[in-house]
Amino acid sequence: MQIILQEDVEKLGNRGELVEVTPGYARNFLLPRKLGIEATPGNMKRLERMRVTFAKKEATEKGAAQTLADSLQGVSLSFARKAGDNEQLFGSVTSADIAEALEAQGYHIDKRKITLADPIKVVGDYEVPVKLHREIVAKVKVAVTKES
Repeated sequence: MQIILQEDVEKLGNRGELVEVTPGYARNFLLPRKLGIEATPGNMKRLERMRVTFAKKEATEKGAAQTLADSLQGVSLSFARKAGDNEQLFGSVTSADIAEALEAQGYHIDKRKITLADPIKVVGDYEVPVKLHREIVAKVKVAVTKES
């Protein structure tokens, strides 16, 4: 089944692209979430006009993401957690914790944009990538210390 994407979908494509997907994926995921529309002849004619609006929207989003990335460069967060003798935390620091700490500093970033491979479970200093745009990734410094 052919779908015209209305939003960027990770590992599938970008806005305005025509992609081939299985009917179930389109029917159960892409269409209900308004991430894409069916590639009918009428929608194919509208595709060129849609691409122009997508390009304008893309430019503004990229500019906003770049300014946010520049302001995030100097941000450092610190977390104090209970830890054992071998510096192993009794919990972890997750992307939700980092998003909450950024929110407290005035940065409104969705926790899904913070790309931690695994939650932080050891005391130390880390650089956590924040994917603000598909081309722009900012790094936030996170320091995890042992609570006394």
